Amino acid sequence: MDNKGKGAKALSTSLQNLNLNLNSQSNFKSNKSSITTTITRPQFPGFLTKTKPPSLVNLCIGLIGRHLEDIIEDLDEIAIGLPAEIKLAVAAIARRRKFLNDDVLIALADASWEILDVSGSDVSDLGLVKAAEVCRSVKALDISRCTKITATGISELVKHCHSLETLRCGGCPRSDNTARRCLSIFKPKLEYVAEDSWEELDTKEMANGAQSLRWLVWPNIDNNSLEDFSTECPRIVVNPKPSPFGFMGTQVPFEAFQNIILDDAVVKDIDPKTWTMHGIAKRPISSPSSSTELSVAEKFRLAFEERDNRLAPKRAKNARQHQRRAARDMLLMSTSAKAVVLASQASKSLHSRNL
Repeated sequence: MDNKGKGAKALSTSLQNLNLNLNSQSNFKSNKSSITTTITRPQFPGFLTKTKPPSLVNLCIGLIGRHLEDIIEDLDEIAIGLPAEIKLAVAAIARRRKFLNDDVLIALADASWEILDVSGSDVSDLGLVKAAEVCRSVKALDISRCTKITATGISELVKHCHSLETLRCGGCPRSDNTARRCLSIFKPKLEYVAEDSWEELDTKEMANGAQSLRWLVWPNIDNNSLEDFSTECPRIVVNPKPSPFGFMGTQVPFEAFQNIILDDAVVKDIDPKTWTMHGIAKRPISSPSSSTELSVAEKFRLAFEERDNRLAPKRAKNARQHQRRAARDMLLMSTSAKAVVLASQASKSLHSRNL
């Protein structure tokens, strides 16, 4: 029994030692892995990472955007040789710099554009329709906060852009009113077409309206308009929410999300200073040696003041002469003035005779 007890005790001690050895090895491995993790993963991950330098094309686009006000008058001639994606980027920069209007949009419009963002710009119905005649492949359009675009422009737009799927509107009272009036445009209408057989009918001739429009982004839509769209235009989904399962079997496009900027992807690789720090020019620092020398503008100002003082007496004399000539001409042309002059002369002659 003693031998058995000693053997059991020795066995338990050996197992404990084995367990301790395993724990020590696992601890060593865990410490080693933590050390390796500490070495391979620094505490500041962005400290050693290098930012990708901008491409030469993006640098050139940024240069054009910073000096857009200098070339905007000749933009229609310059844009002829620009590729479509560069035109779209220039239009996005012009919109951010508050330069986007009818002339700029018409000059930059390209037939291959699939998105068009004119939100918050000075584009009117004229510019929108002219651009729609060129950009017939547009699938997403943003006209939010555009106070010069009305339902008339949208009506002409849908006649040219048969691929339009997403429309973004609202953002201000006038744009809300425009979106509210567009219900009659988006609502499908059946028209009578005289054909011998129903097999010869064309759906494009039977119905009109924005048949391709599927998504309407109108963040501050009122309840009445929402109910009208749901009843009259059930195919149009108002303010769709992103979902991994889509909407009724259709995936919601990125352009239909609410909290996005439609043309943001176009200028994502361009320096934001292009449109945020424009117009800020550093004043040249004059050297101490040239501080006493007058500038060209100051010299012109002093010369103008000297000339003005020299010609002041002559101007006064000319003014008096002009006044006397005007009085004499008035006397010669006015019969009543002539009568007064003759009466005064007659009274003077009678008075002299009496004396």
